Amino acid sequence: MVRLLAFSAGLIVASLYYAQTLVGPISAATGLSAQVAGLVVTLTQIGYALGLLFIVPLGDLLENRRLVFFALLCTSAALAVAALASNAWMFLGASLGIGLGSVAAQVLVPFAAHLSHEATRGQTVGKVVSGLLIGIMLARPAASLIADHASWHAVFGGASVAIAALAFALRSKLPQRRPTSALAYGQLIGSLWTLFAATPVLRRRAAYHAGLFGAFSLFWTVTPLMLAGPMFHLSQTAIAVFALVGMAGAVASPIAGRLADQGHTVAATAAALLLAIAGFALPLLAPDAYGMALAMLVLASVVLDMAVAANLVLGQRAIFALGAEVRSRLNGLYFALFFAGGALGSATGAWVYAQFGWRAALLAGMTFPALALVYWLGELRGLGFVRRALRG
Repeated sequence: MVRLLAFSAGLIVASLYYAQTLVGPISAATGLSAQVAGLVVTLTQIGYALGLLFIVPLGDLLENRRLVFFALLCTSAALAVAALASNAWMFLGASLGIGLGSVAAQVLVPFAAHLSHEATRGQTVGKVVSGLLIGIMLARPAASLIADHASWHAVFGGASVAIAALAFALRSKLPQRRPTSALAYGQLIGSLWTLFAATPVLRRRAAYHAGLFGAFSLFWTVTPLMLAGPMFHLSQTAIAVFALVGMAGAVASPIAGRLADQGHTVAATAAALLLAIAGFALPLLAPDAYGMALAMLVLASVVLDMAVAANLVLGQRAIFALGAEVRSRLNGLYFALFFAGGALGSATGAWVYAQFGWRAALLAGMTFPALALVYWLGELRGLGFVRRALRG
């Protein structure tokens, strides 16, 4: 069941990322200018954030298998519209719908937490999140390869068929899970603010990952544009190979899960934030030589993906320990908050790259995890105060 959930989460969430390496050809085909090309990615993330706030909390109210089934059917329909899009408004509207429906993945992740024991919950969540992250990382090279040998329309058409097939497979294989909450939908959504205000762990973990996911989204929005540009002249197939290397970062997920289970969350969080900063420093420090510059960029992609993979698991392990009855709502809030950071990162990256160039975009990307690290220092000071009080 854990393997099924990991595969499903990866296939679902991949729908959010097919457009990331195809920003150039999609923009050219639909008439989007370079300054607003980031909307191709940003609107999907906005749709996902809205779904996290208004659809994922239903996992604490409705039977989960049925919720996942209908969300996936909607995702399949939106992907089909994107495949047939002939203008910018049609594609951008479909992007919003893809984001809304793809939140089915975040109903499945708490499902895995429900199925696991407390002592190994971090490892179980880490395995499912590994599948989710592999889906994200495979989405980019798969989209580039298909677009290079067919078209970007084929990418979204194939995804539509795959998601529809998955919807029926999960309806057949998943066990039923009926929450016990007696709240009405309005009360359920209204409780989100109460949970946010009363849960400092949620606020802190969301802030950390908003910084990391903003950097991640910025990097993967502007880097394909750089690789296809005059310095590297890479084809979509070569960009696919580049993106494929980033999959190595997914190995950090189960490692982070074990560290969280052992009580090392604070130190592991700092390591993830520092890795992300290093991921942007590497290409900034790279020489102008083609081979070395490309090698440093490949290494940067692996380091950044490792940082994001590790911190995502650390955050989910922390919030899933707060109570099964609110797990879907906490997970929805967590993802919505950091996806807002991702949307800001992709929009900022496209604009800064178009206006000021590659190095300015890298500096902008470095700012996101740097601000999160400053916030982390407050947690470190708080822990020091607690230790001194206990010794006293």
